[in-house]
Amino acid sequence: MSSKSGDRSQTIDLAALSAQQLSSVKKQLDDELEHLTNSFTKLQAAQTQFRDCFRSVSEGISSKTAGKAILVPLTTSLYVPGTLADTDGVIVDVGTGFFVERSTKDAMAFYNGKIEELSSNLKDLEGIVQGKSNNLRVVEDGMAARPIQPSGANGGGSTPAEGAGKRKWYPSGQNMSVQCR
Repeated sequence: MSSKSGDRSQTIDLAALSAQQLSSVKKQLDDELEHLTNSFTKLQAAQTQFRDCFRSVSEGISSKTAGKAILVPLTTSLYVPGTLADTDGVIVDVGTGFFVERSTKDAMAFYNGKIEELSSNLKDLEGIVQGKSNNLRVVEDGMAARPIQPSGANGGGSTPAEGAGKRKWYPSGQNMSVQCR
């Protein structure tokens, strides 16, 4: 998920940015945070699906269940009745519409590997989301600390509120660059 060679960290003095530039940085962080949060939710859903598959194979298939009537999912909402004929092999969806026949032991190992991989990705992504959230909070604090300027002011020469000039923005460094014009 992270590439050490591509990591960049940049510090921006919030007091040196105009209100328009701060607003632009805030919007960029809002957009990134929304995208990362959506990705996080989708990864959690995929992990839950793999856990369900693992549980179905580990608990639902045994020599006792051979010949029993089951419901076979054709889609997420369409099931057809069937009979469990083989308790030693299952068909595993390996992604993008490809299915592979595997032993139940191999299927559980496959699903367990996917669960662990997603756990690692979620942990990495959680750190990135927290970093972006902290950055957003600092930018919002920097915006709130600025005095409100009259509508005719160009922003040049005004002094930020006490303590705002000491605030720094520390991005998480996940291939993010901030361009202020």
